[in-house]
Amino acid sequence: MTGTKLNINMLPKVRGKYKIAEPLRQYTWLNVGGPAEVMFFPEDEEDLRNFLLNKPQNSEVFVIGGGSNLLVRDGGIAGFVIKLTGAEFAKKTLQDNILYCGAGCLNFSLKQVVVENGLGGLEFLCSIPGTIGGALRSNAGCFGGDISKVLEYARVMNKNGEILTVKAEDFHFGYRSSDFPPDWIILGVGLRFEKTDVVEVQNKVAENDEYRRTHQPQGIRTAGSTFKNPEGNAAWKLIKQCGGDVMQFGGAKMSEKHCNFLQNDGTATAADIEKLCDKIANAVKQQTGIELELEIKKVGQE
Repeated sequence: MTGTKLNINMLPKVRGKYKIAEPLRQYTWLNVGGPAEVMFFPEDEEDLRNFLLNKPQNSEVFVIGGGSNLLVRDGGIAGFVIKLTGAEFAKKTLQDNILYCGAGCLNFSLKQVVVENGLGGLEFLCSIPGTIGGALRSNAGCFGGDISKVLEYARVMNKNGEILTVKAEDFHFGYRSSDFPPDWIILGVGLRFEKTDVVEVQNKVAENDEYRRTHQPQGIRTAGSTFKNPEGNAAWKLIKQCGGDVMQFGGAKMSEKHCNFLQNDGTATAADIEKLCDKIANAVKQQTGIELELEIKKVGQE
């Protein structure tokens, strides 16, 4: 990112904190990418509202969750990058058959409340990387479940600082996608569950964890599934069939354990990763006629 377009003397007064030219690689699982022009960590919902109402006009805003499926380009992100780390954004409450989770909750952190309270139907969420807010935007899922199947409602804040409660049907969910207005910021979600025997839920969570340990790479810089599965097919099979499993670009390659998991060996740039994805997608298109679609999201400037 070249130069600073924002006048930092015009930043609204907040109770949270700002960081200028903050490297974003440390906030993503792929560990690549340039800086945020200005990064903002709001203290709570009211602090976020005050910021939105008083920030410089026409300045861009991007919200980053857990960074588990995000490819930030090497030029970084202009404008503001918001990360919801305040305690209010991580709260969890149970009422009747609804679990409310703040958007900043890490999905892994749901394991304790799901198991201890026997929250059947939410076991799959406990093994999805990232935050619940990010999971909603992408309709994340695994093991036969996804957000669309358990979402009751979401609380969001629009660009005018207004808080809206939105029902699940208004998101028009698709496979790993949702019809989500770009200027909405997710504050939290209400998730339906079925009261289930604690031991049964515990066993299901443990079974899911074991599957991931056995079949997916662990302890490496990756972002989960790189490409979406085409209808009636599996991305990893197409990648392997076309030789994408052994392709490499700089420090970027596909995992030997699962070739739909892109891996940074510690030296990759965002450009390396993007070029490898393009190379693999082109090979699959040329040999099979199938167009692979990225599951990871590319953001920022080259």
